[in-house]
Amino acid sequence: MLRRRQVHLDFHTGDTMPVGKKFSKEQFQNALKLGHVNSITIFSKCHHGWSYHPTEANEMHPELDFDLLGAQLEACKEIDVNAPVYISAGYDEKEYLRRPEWRYQYTPDKQKQYEYTQEVHFHLMCFNTGYLDALCSQIEEVMVKYNPCGIFLDIISPRVCYCEKCLEDMKKLGLDVNSEEDRIKMGDIVFKKYLTETNNAVRKHSQTATIFHNYSHIPRGDYGFINANTHLEVESLPTGGWGYDHFPLSAAYVRSLPNVEFLGMTGKFHHSWGEFGGFKHPNALIYETSLSIASGAGCSIGDQMHPLCEMNMATYGLIGKAYSLIEEKEPWLDGAEHIADIGVLSAEAVLGNRDEKADVGANRMLLEGNYLYNFSDTTADFSKYKMLILPDVKIPSDEVIEKIKKYVENGGKVLATGESLVKDGEFFLDVGAKFKGENEYNPTYLIPQYETANGVTEYVMRCNSFRFDVNDGKVEAFLQNPYYNRTLEHFCSHMHAPNNPEETFPAAVIKGNVAYIGWDIFSGYAKLGHICFKELFNHFAEALLGKEATVLTNLPDKAVVTLTKQEKENRLVLHLLFAHTTLRGQNTEVVEDTVPLYNVLCSVKCDNKPSKITLEPEGKEIPFEYENGRVSFTVPKVDIHQMVVIEN
Repeated sequence: MLRRRQVHLDFHTGDTMPVGKKFSKEQFQNALKLGHVNSITIFSKCHHGWSYHPTEANEMHPELDFDLLGAQLEACKEIDVNAPVYISAGYDEKEYLRRPEWRYQYTPDKQKQYEYTQEVHFHLMCFNTGYLDALCSQIEEVMVKYNPCGIFLDIISPRVCYCEKCLEDMKKLGLDVNSEEDRIKMGDIVFKKYLTETNNAVRKHSQTATIFHNYSHIPRGDYGFINANTHLEVESLPTGGWGYDHFPLSAAYVRSLPNVEFLGMTGKFHHSWGEFGGFKHPNALIYETSLSIASGAGCSIGDQMHPLCEMNMATYGLIGKAYSLIEEKEPWLDGAEHIADIGVLSAEAVLGNRDEKADVGANRMLLEGNYLYNFSDTTADFSKYKMLILPDVKIPSDEVIEKIKKYVENGGKVLATGESLVKDGEFFLDVGAKFKGENEYNPTYLIPQYETANGVTEYVMRCNSFRFDVNDGKVEAFLQNPYYNRTLEHFCSHMHAPNNPEETFPAAVIKGNVAYIGWDIFSGYAKLGHICFKELFNHFAEALLGKEATVLTNLPDKAVVTLTKQEKENRLVLHLLFAHTTLRGQNTEVVEDTVPLYNVLCSVKCDNKPSKITLEPEGKEIPFEYENGRVSFTVPKVDIHQMVVIEN
């Protein structure tokens, strides 16, 4: 089992910097103890290309005069701290400068490629060259010499490369170098070769060492990549541009995978990797690590070691404030399985496109609505969900469509949007309507037939919309077109033309267990965040799920709710989280002040009346009522994170 209190120790040091002059085994150990750390990823080779130990497969950093990696491993072993070893795979600046034939070529344009080589940053290597052999030799050397518990390989992903070797191999394989599709295919071939050969380099010497290839993203539905790892690490530094809703989306997918352990990787930095002297507020790190465990993950906190190799005790004091709390909570995390009412068929998994905004918007709506949910790929068992969401995008696979039909036949409920319910110009589920096609107008206007915060009026919908005629479905919202689309010849006011009341059509419909919304509301919400998008979704979620929802609360939209079951202990663990996030600078979302929530009302479906309900790790019992298969109680206070344990 992965250890939950990990540090990822970055160390990327130029060749003129003094290295290791202040390393002390005792000081290193004291820092880890202060931080309540039980696992730390330490470094063999950095982005600059230097090794931090004696080596025949590479070159040791010219300013280092002892085995730093060996000393760190020894220090960790003495205090029972796991120490997987980091090797930079995609970057090797030393060899990039020395071996032009090993360079990744991102463009056939020689001038642009030259400009790329002159930029002051690390440069990518091509895995289809002799560099891969060199990398594997470095991995094997570490395995033979140090027998680490794991290997972490960084900066990897499939890439289209225009280097001489890649173009030559494309021709040998019968691929067209002028075809984008074939170039992508070649990138996948090279990536698979990289995964196979690096994994073999580890497995030649250990069958138990963990292996992780850091993609900076877990591609949904890509089992070639997922299965190449022994576990997954979800890199998500909210202050570095990721934002605080990035990790919940990735975690919601990864935790749906069977028998896959994972870590949530944040950082101690104010911004992102490589920031010497950057610190976030302790409350931020407490929230981020609490979010990890509530989402089913262990924790990893990024740090960067000073070249002198003296651990920064302020950093480990900061980490310790978070990890001391995680350590207290671990008895309620072991063996915990997540409960989800709603499954989302990931748009990324359907189309293979990482940048699908439909997933982002769906995740935000579900988070803000305090729903219990997972994201799923096309291989998932939909039957475990009470409701399935099909967000925006057309589903090309007949096999997947048949799975969805079977799900509905067996009583499952479906909420579809955009083109997700359309096959060959028709709805593939009976929603009491006939599909007509894409609407030519954008934006359009929503006329709700349900209660909203601002009443029944017209709401602008700046996203794609679709037309349909209603047969026997119940219309829950109408669409009005504008007088015209905005063009140079025809425009009105600052943004768009007003609604035309004479152009009114059905826009959202429900029949039985199937509901359809004729807008790309999830993509639209990701881009614009209009409340009317979310109100439309919540209306249908309530209509389909209603009181069948496992958890009901009065938490605000910035809160997070998850529920797990510890089968062995016969108990449910409800996680309630809340943090006040603030945008600082140009693109930095931070957590500083805590804003406690008081008297949070909760209702949880339970088969039997609980024996007791406690707040943990405090061990404080709270009163509850049990009626009609639901237990109701009030949580006196939520200060960043509160676990509520329902004992059966």
